[in-house]
Amino acid sequence: MVRGLFTAYTGMANEQKRLDIIANNLANAATVGYKEENVVSQSFDSMLTLKIKDASEAFNNRPIGRMTLGVKLGEVYTNYGQGSLRQTSNTYDMALEGKGFFTLRVVDRAGNESLQYTRNGSFTMTRDGYIVDAEGNRLIGLAGEIAVPPEAVNVVIDSTGAIYADGVYIDTVMLTDFEDYSYLIKAGDTMYKALDGAVIIEADARVNQGYTEQSNVNVVSEMVEMITITRAYEANQKAIKSIDQTLELAANSVGRV
Repeated sequence: MVRGLFTAYTGMANEQKRLDIIANNLANAATVGYKEENVVSQSFDSMLTLKIKDASEAFNNRPIGRMTLGVKLGEVYTNYGQGSLRQTSNTYDMALEGKGFFTLRVVDRAGNESLQYTRNGSFTMTRDGYIVDAEGNRLIGLAGEIAVPPEAVNVVIDSTGAIYADGVYIDTVMLTDFEDYSYLIKAGDTMYKALDGAVIIEADARVNQGYTEQSNVNVVSEMVEMITITRAYEANQKAIKSIDQTLELAANSVGRV
C-alpha cells in the first residue's frame, strides 16, 4: 500500500515538471528565436520481489518477478528545429535558415566577457554604429564587433552574412555551429553557452535580412499535451485517494477484529 502511494507521488511530481516545461514553451510561443523544450521520463530500476515464508511454498523464499517503484524525470532536451520566418523589413533584423547561431559578446554585471550564441536575430544599431540585440550585447563578425558607419544610408546584408554600407564592405556576420548540441546550455530564453568540450564546426545557415525566425513551438500540440498531462495527474491523485481510503478501512475496521 505504501509503495503504491510512493509510485503515485512520483507520477504526480513527474507530470508537474512536464507541465512546467509546457507552460514555459507556451509563454515563449511568440519569442523570436526561442526553441521548445521537452522532457523524457524513465522508470526507476526494477527490484526483485520474493515470497518470504509463504505456507503455499513450504515456507521457502521464492522469487516472483521484478517490479518498479515508479517514474522519474529523464533528460530535459531542446528541440533546435527550424522556426518559421517572418518579414519585418527592419534593416538589421536577420533570420537564419539552416543550422548555426549568431555569435554575441556578452558582458555580465561583474564585467566578465563571454561569447554566447542565439537564433534571435532582432538586432538594432547603436549611436556608435554597433549592431546589438535587445540587451545591448554586440554582434560579432569575422573581424570582431561589427560597427556600421552611423551615417550610412543603405545597409545591405547578403545571404552569407556579408554587410555592405553604401556599397562598401564592412564585415561578415560570424555564424557558429556545433558538432554536438548536448554541449550547449541555456543562458536565458534564447541564449546559449558552450561547455568545455564543445566542438565548433562551420555553419551552413543562410542569412535573411529583414526577417526574424519565430519560435518553433506548436501551440496546438502543446495544448493537447497539457490536457494529457492534466488527466495523468488526476489519475495519480485518484490512486492516492483510493489507497488512502483502503488504509483508513484497514486501520479503523479490520484492525478492530
